[in-house]
Amino acid sequence: MVERISRILKDVSSGRLSSEKAFARLKELPYSDIGFAKIDTHRCLRRGFPEVVFGKGKTVSQIVEISRKIIDHDGVLLVTRAPEEAYRRLKKIYPQVNFNKKAGIISYTNNPPKVKAGTVLVVTAGTADLPVAEEALATLKIMGNNTELLCDVGVAGLHRVLDKKQLLDKAGVIIVIAGMEGALASVVSGLTSRPVIAVPTSVGYGASFGGIAPLLTMMNSCSPGIAVVNIDNGFGAAYFASMINV
Repeated sequence: MVERISRILKDVSSGRLSSEKAFARLKELPYSDIGFAKIDTHRCLRRGFPEVVFGKGKTVSQIVEISRKIIDHDGVLLVTRAPEEAYRRLKKIYPQVNFNKKAGIISYTNNPPKVKAGTVLVVTAGTADLPVAEEALATLKIMGNNTELLCDVGVAGLHRVLDKKQLLDKAGVIIVIAGMEGALASVVSGLTSRPVIAVPTSVGYGASFGGIAPLLTMMNSCSPGIAVVNIDNGFGAAYFASMINV
């Protein structure tokens, strides 16, 4: 909080920020109450990245109003599971807003982050897992990470991932995304010393129970060094990976 206030005062003294805007920002610390939402304007100070908006379940108008507050306060925006209509509305206000249709992610930044030295490798068991991988990749990018994608190397053809061991070892952090039985995370963790973040997906036949089967497999992995996030949660895996990656 003190650092944030100090930065605002410095911006005022240097002429980069008007006294009116400075007052508005100070008034919104530590959160901005807009009735239907209380935006955590303190989030960037605590976590190093502003509050991320989960678009699913919100109306387009709600997404737009929340997004405007975050952009005006922090200059960075990430909306996951976003409808395209929300992107079109925001694009009229902020022409630099981007939309990754495959990932369902709206993003914006007026101050690109410093790119980290390490690389986050995103690995998918199958092509059907790519939508979750796209969400992870889009999140990693706006958080300043170098990324690589290794897709369709599931355990049904184990030689495909064994052939890429050098790529696994080169990564700083590995995100493994798999449906069906979800065994790929254990295999990758058994092949490398790198930390692995496992993402179960809802891909699979009925007995996978919409991702429950791979979730339990990943949570019960015998290989150490694996953290597991929720089903189809590419965003959560990417956020955690970004905190680890340097």
